[in-house]
Amino acid sequence: MSPRRPGLSPSRANDFSQCPLLFRFRVIDKLPEPPSSAAVRGTLVHAVLERLYDAPLGERTVAHAQGLLPGEWDRLLEARPEYAALFTSEQESSDWLGGAGKLLSTYFTLEDPNRLEPADRELFVESQLDGGPLLRGIIDRIDVAPDGAIRVVDYKSGKSPRPGYESSAVFQMRFYGLVLWRERGEIPKMLQLVYLGDGQVLRSEPTERELLATEQRIRSIWSGIEAAATSGTWPTRRTPLCGWCAHQSVCPEFGGTPPEIDPDAVERAIGMRPAV
Repeated sequence: MSPRRPGLSPSRANDFSQCPLLFRFRVIDKLPEPPSSAAVRGTLVHAVLERLYDAPLGERTVAHAQGLLPGEWDRLLEARPEYAALFTSEQESSDWLGGAGKLLSTYFTLEDPNRLEPADRELFVESQLDGGPLLRGIIDRIDVAPDGAIRVVDYKSGKSPRPGYESSAVFQMRFYGLVLWRERGEIPKMLQLVYLGDGQVLRSEPTERELLATEQRIRSIWSGIEAAATSGTWPTRRTPLCGWCAHQSVCPEFGGTPPEIDPDAVERAIGMRPAV
């Protein structure tokens, strides 16, 4: 089995933009992060929405979606048994599942799945950027209209961002739009973010200029990653998001010391070794 080529996903690109050291901890050091109940609930809701479209038209109902929850949760626990430790009681687990059910109910107020027939669900996409990284990611859903127009859909289990804080979500969707354009030769007609936390849907119609600007931003991010990998210097960037970081104990901003970096791990992740 050949080694996986170094690549970049929108999440990891956003990590580097947020804090280069966070990128290092996640991509190179691969430090473990405890799962949060909110993130796991998002994973569960995504799994149910993917499975929902297996049902025939007319049977994609709220009741059917909520009926899928226990089985999908069992599958998730089978794959990741450590998730069971998120809850201290059966009541807590039941309340948490109820919260997932509410998110699914919200979904049905935003779209009618009986009027949709997705072309792809949970689609892994990748595209080699000339002189840059291999772009990769997983798109929640792709719809294709009768005239061939492509809509890229991403589900978010949280609330929509406040005005002025949409940049990371917009970047993610344009990242996917760029990959599809490069691989299929057509710019998606629409990028759609479905926020189940507050029932908002954000839509945009990407232009060639916007996708080219996204490509330039990706190249700039990757150049920064290569420079950090070569020099071995991964600076910190303190922001309000640090309060949610799982790596404060090894972060210099909080009095910690990062682990010694492994040159082989850098080469596997980035495709180059640090300068000696």
